[in-house]
Amino acid sequence: MNRTLLLLAALLHLAGIASAHAADSIEIRTVTLKSGDVDVPTEIAVPAGKGPFPPVLFIHAKRGWDENERRHISELAQQGFLVVAPEWQSGRMIERWPAEHNPETELDVEAGLDYLMAMPEACKTPVGIVALSRGPYYAIRLAAKRGKDIAAIVSYYGHMQNPNAPEPDQLFRIAPEVMQINTPIQFLIGEQDFELRRINGGRAFYALWERGIPVEYQVYPMARRAFDFRADQTPEEKIAMRHARQSAQRWLNRWISMAQCK
Repeated sequence: MNRTLLLLAALLHLAGIASAHAADSIEIRTVTLKSGDVDVPTEIAVPAGKGPFPPVLFIHAKRGWDENERRHISELAQQGFLVVAPEWQSGRMIERWPAEHNPETELDVEAGLDYLMAMPEACKTPVGIVALSRGPYYAIRLAAKRGKDIAAIVSYYGHMQNPNAPEPDQLFRIAPEVMQINTPIQFLIGEQDFELRRINGGRAFYALWERGIPVEYQVYPMARRAFDFRADQTPEEKIAMRHARQSAQRWLNRWISMAQCK
């Protein structure tokens, strides 16, 4: 092995050690929140160092909670965000992939918001939301109800319509909350995602922009449904995932009041 290859191997080894140390330096906690009579299992990702930290509420998709979500909140914590992620399905013993929306689960997500805002490690500022698939519907509902507490939303391929709405609404209309909120939203979606999801997200983008609400819509070429955690990710989807994570970080840092974190 020549000197150049030895140097490259050493650099890759050091990079791997640095990455492992970064992952080890964050803290993952598990708590149980009360939402009425329901126990809501909740995971918390705490950045390394001394807080307070910018707060982020993470809302998972209807596929449920697994190692992919844990990896995502760990990445957010490595970026410096304090993350609270309520499991809105398991507390009510809802099976993975529910077709219908249970409005009571919105209270479980809101319990996570209340807990996050009360944490001593959290900056006393409106929080950011990172939400996946069904999660962004929860996010816009929460923003319509408690807009002053929400700084910004990052929507990964999100629902912009009530899953329980009749077919004409699914095909031709966006959720009424889109016309009520003033929360900045960033849309992240793959070019090859479901057509209806892309259409409703596009309609929401135009409706928000016309009302003067800060909004971004990022489409990733050659990226499929759930491009950011697919087991069969293509090389392009791996790049799209890295771009989405960095773009989301930029969006959250833009709108969360960092002055309150000092």
